[in-house]
Amino acid sequence: MAAFYGLRRSGVMGPRWSAIDFEGNTLTVDHTVVQYRSDGKNRMKNKSSCRTMPPVPQYRELLLRMQERKAACKEFCGNCYTESEYIYVNELGIPYKPNFVSDHFKRVLKQHGLRPIRFHDFRYTCASLLLKNGVAVKDIQDWLGHCSYATTANIYAHLDTDSKKQPATKMNQTVSITPGISAAI
Repeated sequence: MAAFYGLRRSGVMGPRWSAIDFEGNTLTVDHTVVQYRSDGKNRMKNKSSCRTMPPVPQYRELLLRMQERKAACKEFCGNCYTESEYIYVNELGIPYKPNFVSDHFKRVLKQHGLRPIRFHDFRYTCASLLLKNGVAVKDIQDWLGHCSYATTANIYAHLDTDSKKQPATKMNQTVSITPGISAAI
């Protein structure tokens, strides 16, 4: 989910089954799970962090398999199963804490001989891939839930080297330097 949607760790853990509309084909991101609550609430970082998005097909299929797994665990555990509205729960129905995700991610990277990266780097990867594939910065802003265009542009603008090639090509086609005139002008 972090790779598909560029969500923060707390946002990845926050979705509840009620946020998924399989028929309407939408996913609403409107809740977080935090390790420690300072005010007793699990709020999104800002107003624009709350958004409704279409489920990426591979993620939709994963969610359907997770529903089946939840039903099987619930049947197996019986009264020991904790009913939870959260999507990401363990075999007993207890929601995972955000630190579990980070720790598990580190272990998986190590087991597969991959270099360590932060879980949050999925957010940057998502934005980079969207930008590289021609998605407008404004659309990336909405996808990531940034409050302002400037935030998205300032964080990810350095990744867009291809867009800098077009102005250089156009200037080269438009302006020519006459031999013998100082290039310093």
